[in-house]
Amino acid sequence: MTDATDDLQLADDPEADEGAREVLGMARGGALNLVGALFSQIAFFLITVLLARVLGRAQVGLYAQGFAFLSLLGLLSLSGFRAGLTRFVAVHLADDDPAALRGTVRLGLGLSAGGAAVLGAALWLAAPWLSHHFFSDPHLVTPFRYVGATLPASVFADAALSATQGYRTMKPYAYVGLLFEPGLRISLTALALWTNHGLRGAMIALTVSNYAGALAAAVALRRLMGRITEHPRYEPRELFGFSAVSWLASLASTGLIWADTIILGVYRSSAEVGVYQVATRLVMLAAFVMVPVNAAFAPRIADLHRRARTDNLRRTYAAATGWILRLSLPGTIACIALRHQLLELFGRRFVAGATVTLVLALGKLVDSATGPCGLMLNMSGRPVLSLVDNVGALVINVVLNLMLIPHFGITGSAYAWAISLTLVNVVRVVQVGFVLDMYPFDFGEAKAFVAGGIALLAGLVVAHKTHGLVALAVGGLAVGLMYIGVLSLLGIGADDQLVLQSLRPGRAAPAGDRP
Repeated sequence: MTDATDDLQLADDPEADEGAREVLGMARGGALNLVGALFSQIAFFLITVLLARVLGRAQVGLYAQGFAFLSLLGLLSLSGFRAGLTRFVAVHLADDDPAALRGTVRLGLGLSAGGAAVLGAALWLAAPWLSHHFFSDPHLVTPFRYVGATLPASVFADAALSATQGYRTMKPYAYVGLLFEPGLRISLTALALWTNHGLRGAMIALTVSNYAGALAAAVALRRLMGRITEHPRYEPRELFGFSAVSWLASLASTGLIWADTIILGVYRSSAEVGVYQVATRLVMLAAFVMVPVNAAFAPRIADLHRRARTDNLRRTYAAATGWILRLSLPGTIACIALRHQLLELFGRRFVAGATVTLVLALGKLVDSATGPCGLMLNMSGRPVLSLVDNVGALVINVVLNLMLIPHFGITGSAYAWAISLTLVNVVRVVQVGFVLDMYPFDFGEAKAFVAGGIALLAGLVVAHKTHGLVALAVGGLAVGLMYIGVLSLLGIGADDQLVLQSLRPGRAAPAGDRP
């Protein structure tokens, strides 16, 4: 499709013009988030590599268990205000209601930070008891105490950056949350390990980077809000009603991510948890695109649904799903075909996680293929459905972990996670189709799977014929080139062409949007 054809169509059809702007705006914000998310995942990946190489598997496991508590307690502290802040900032901007906007931001930030301070202090005091009596590992006292100290800063930064996303700009989220804080963390962690400060130094790096990130997030939000002269108007019932349900849904969703790590820590050694954590990092790095695309898509769901732009929302939903799948497939395929070679980067003892990597990658592939279906339910004002789905998935995950870990170890935990994730995403797709009459699939996904299948065969052939770093380098190149080549031959859709044209140098951003 040529530029002239695009321009003619957009001029003749105002609704199509708005739909194109939404797709382009999401693409530009998503592209910025992609760069930041890739950097963030690489930073976390490198921290895991450094800990594994310098300190060993057990220290990786200790760090992972501490980080799991930081994530779970962070959600407890936020009380659902992360999604609530994004949604209601977008809604109040759409309604041109600065007084309600100011009240929502104040209420969300204050309660989140206050709750985090209380939970952080409780974890600091309870760290010895948890470590000795629950996990039977006294070495966890230090990670738990530093997590308690880090929690208020981490929660405040997340809440402030969530509020900035309601402005439909991704710059603060990407620059602060995905670039600045992870970059500072990996730098300080490397310095701590180089100066022989061990795990304690790595935890100090986590604490310092989060406080610096919280300060930067506060400055970014203040600049976006500017001077609001209206007296803040608080609407706690609306915010709490949405946020309470959203909080439980988010807690269950994050529990699905970290429950296996915590349960493994109870049943198995820190060394085995370390192997599982490495496999998890590989798979999450491969599918890193989901978080940044969702972050760019979330405020658009709230805005388009509020203004009853159903066709535009349906179009943007399909576009977001297609981008998540197509961008996730190459990395996921590499995790499947070259998993032994990737794990050897951490040391030969980590190759024991090859089967775990395979199972986790297949589960994450289903997650990518079904797109942001859970986000559609939540941001369109149906958090109860998200809550039911996520709690159900968490219960299934915990039950399967308790059944499978004693018999199959870390492989059993991987199966529990993959099965739970698959079931919940199938249910979400059906629910979105029923309540919103929207489905995330189009012909582009079929093309992506064809290209992915051929790329997988190429990677498996290289992995079988070569070994070590040669297999990793040649196999990764073969997977990437084969995937891109086949996908190009099959052709890309009109929205993708529009996005590629807009991202060329010299093209202006769509009116009304800030990347």
